[in-house]
Amino acid sequence: MKQLLILFALFAFAASAADVSGNWKGTAEGPQGTIERTFTFKQDGTKLTGETTSQMLGKSVIIEGKVEGDAISFSINASIQGNEMKLTYKGRIAGDTIKLTSDFAGGGQTIEWTLKKAS
Repeated sequence: MKQLLILFALFAFAASAADVSGNWKGTAEGPQGTIERTFTFKQDGTKLTGETTSQMLGKSVIIEGKVEGDAISFSINASIQGNEMKLTYKGRIAGDTIKLTSDFAGGGQTIEWTLKKAS
């Protein structure tokens, strides 16, 4: 009986995860001013895939993506001034807004992003 309750709770948790599938537009304030990035998310349960594009970094594939409840996390690999770097994004979903923090390869430099669902 206890196992059945645990299983039911896990299914209920997975069902309550926000669905972020679709196009999102993001902005952040960087050292050189406002940065813009578009995100195309594809969500299957808690698994998140897709791609993201910016004028500065071009197109990148979303890897290691997860959505659990209102929490979202994923990474991309990008080339910055000829150096390959992994950028990790973590944040919270609130309706048609996602607040993210991106971390540059664990280097301690973070950027705060606000994403809005594109229509």
